[in-house]
Amino acid sequence: MAPFVLPHHLLGDGSHRVLAVHGWFADRDAYAPVSQDLDRTRFSYAFVDLRGYGEAKDAPGAYTTGQAALDLLDLADRLGWDRFSIVGHSMGGSVAQRVLAAAPGRVRRLVGISPVPASGLPLPPGQWELFAGAAERPENRRAIIDITTGGERPAAWLDRMVRRSLDRSDPEAFRAWLDSWAGEDFHIEVTGNDVPALAVTGALDPALTTDLLRRTWLSCYPRGRLVELPGAGHYAMDEVPLELLRTVEDFLRADGPE
Repeated sequence: MAPFVLPHHLLGDGSHRVLAVHGWFADRDAYAPVSQDLDRTRFSYAFVDLRGYGEAKDAPGAYTTGQAALDLLDLADRLGWDRFSIVGHSMGGSVAQRVLAAAPGRVRRLVGISPVPASGLPLPPGQWELFAGAAERPENRRAIIDITTGGERPAAWLDRMVRRSLDRSDPEAFRAWLDSWAGEDFHIEVTGNDVPALAVTGALDPALTTDLLRRTWLSCYPRGRLVELPGAGHYAMDEVPLELLRTVEDFLRADGPE
């Protein structure tokens, strides 16, 4: 399959380059709540739309984490970024780890925000039906967002998140992505990699919990770290944007100049 140039926008002109990858429910605008307060002197960020989302909503597949990794590496080449850090939310956390597996020497630092483990996320039958049905049923999307934020968020916010998700994703692609991020296990390809790797979890998220990531993320990465944000569920960019931004950028800054 010919390389597809991921739609993206750039912010900042710092020497530390960072790819930012969205999750299953949104395009690159998922990072909008933190964009205004980025350290644009230290970092250069590229926010991307994966196939099936945003400006790439009509792009043909494959809608897989492996293809997304190739797309991201192609984009990095086009930007002239030989080395970069990568931040991924949820499904994007799995994609970020796929990039590491494909090109371990190019990744400076790895950040997963409620990241799907490299071992995938097998779902019990009832949950699988809920998630698989979300491609066509807005009420399923709303239920998933509500559950994964602890049932504590305002109804208007839940409705807005569902509208954004429906507007920014193609249903066929949305459904296909589920098979990839939930069902594929590539943890052997990253286990033992010594990249500094931060996982940020939300205390209100019952799915991608601190305990789960301790068993998965920390078992893969010898230099892994785990931070739990008490006021967040699965969507920390919306729920606690400034706390998340400080946590992530402090971790990235610890790398020092290259």
